[in-house]
Amino acid sequence: MRSGRIQSSASCSASSSSTFPHPPCLTSASRHCKFPRLLSPRALSLSQRVSRHCLVPETTQFSFPKQSTTISSKKHLFHAGVGSLVTSNTQAISTGPLIGEEKIGVLLLNLGGPETLDDVQPFLFNLFADPDIIRLPRLFRFLQRPLAKFISVLRAPKSKEGYASIGGGSPLRRITDAQAEDLRKSLWEKNVPAKVYVGMRYWHPFTEEAIEQIKKDGISKLVVLPLYPQFSISTSGSSLRLLESIFRDDEYLVNMQHTVIPSWYQREGYIKSMANLIERELQKFDRPEKVVIFFSAHGVPLAYVEEAGDPYKAEMEECVDLIMEELEKRKITNAYTLAYQSRVGPVEWLKPYTDETIIDLGRKGVKNLLAVPISFVSEHIETLEEIDVEYKELALESGIQNWGRVPALGCEPMFISDLADAVIESLPYVGAMAVSNLEARQSLVPLGSVEELLATYDSQRRELPPPVTVWEWGWTKSAETWNGRAAMLAVLVLLLLEVTTGEGFLHQWGILPLFR
Repeated sequence: MRSGRIQSSASCSASSSSTFPHPPCLTSASRHCKFPRLLSPRALSLSQRVSRHCLVPETTQFSFPKQSTTISSKKHLFHAGVGSLVTSNTQAISTGPLIGEEKIGVLLLNLGGPETLDDVQPFLFNLFADPDIIRLPRLFRFLQRPLAKFISVLRAPKSKEGYASIGGGSPLRRITDAQAEDLRKSLWEKNVPAKVYVGMRYWHPFTEEAIEQIKKDGISKLVVLPLYPQFSISTSGSSLRLLESIFRDDEYLVNMQHTVIPSWYQREGYIKSMANLIERELQKFDRPEKVVIFFSAHGVPLAYVEEAGDPYKAEMEECVDLIMEELEKRKITNAYTLAYQSRVGPVEWLKPYTDETIIDLGRKGVKNLLAVPISFVSEHIETLEEIDVEYKELALESGIQNWGRVPALGCEPMFISDLADAVIESLPYVGAMAVSNLEARQSLVPLGSVEELLATYDSQRRELPPPVTVWEWGWTKSAETWNGRAAMLAVLVLLLLEVTTGEGFLHQWGILPLFR
């Protein structure tokens, strides 16, 4: 059962000697309140975050909205406590003096996806070549690209089957371009004549391409907006780290005023848009009140959360709570649960897993299930193939009779309008970290909590946090994990031999050398 919400008593405050105004707090707790780096308050540790879900290991625990929940709707630009909804307050901000003769740009960051079947293997190579996706010990960093080549070649045939089943490519670019255009129109309607750019991490248009266009257009104020509602070091963090390196090496960019909105899952427009979609899909069932709402989020390795300090799990749980509280206001009190999908590799990922949870729900006699892709705002392979095909088949095989799926937000008008409000609300704080002294170049991210999170993650990248601390003999989860580690070590040794000797089966197959 869902426990009552505990409000954080911590507050965001800058030094008493500071005269800089507090920026709007767009995320979950006081550790995420956004200050210029030099004015950033002490971060609130993850142990002080309160989890709203009691998920018992190896079982699926239903949650029900409590009957007397209220969401704070105070409209202000200061701290939003744990569990509170951030409402739009653009009317309180005069955009005239903020814009003037400035050229405003908004950079939307997203994952990217192959647009044709021929794009699949190079897309996978870009994905696995990212050290935020596959973390190698420092000693083996030089094998990052050969390993990415090896994995991408092995996985490409299976991945091509998946993309072929959804039309021959990912629709992510088309949808993201549409979101960018609608966001531009919304900003102009709100008297902010901004240009909106799309930068993908692993496929065209790459972030580097978007940055080049931003420079050509002479943008002087830039708002960076990752299209991930919740922050994770493997998604928003990876994109922001790439931006850091681009900005640090470019004289024009290092002097350009900019700010970042790291996550926005608490925003009223997002929460209400998600609730609208859920309510609409529930009505398609014969008995809507009997449907279990099944939130499925993209997973991340458990070590990211427990060892690297990734706030993703805490933000995801709070996001689900806020959506259910909004539904409760509409007299919708269905049972619900949260699970994590898309795990790969031998290490432990966030639990409960989506596939195991679906099987468990079937065993418990659930007959009606509504899947909600909670970490995705656009349709792509993980919604159209993994959820719509694989998980639907698994659900029907497990005894679930009626299956439904909430569509991704896409270009929902309320959602897009609220993103525009988030951009406008961030404009007073654009440039808080802009520096002209080349020796003083610091992080791109002027929002202290994100920069600190990235720094914490970087400081622990030399060794992977062990997911299992005690060896267990037999066919156990521990044994599987260690077997996976042994297999990975063997692959690394083979690759090392291939690279150093220039001989081996990878050369025979034409996989190596990478460049001819």
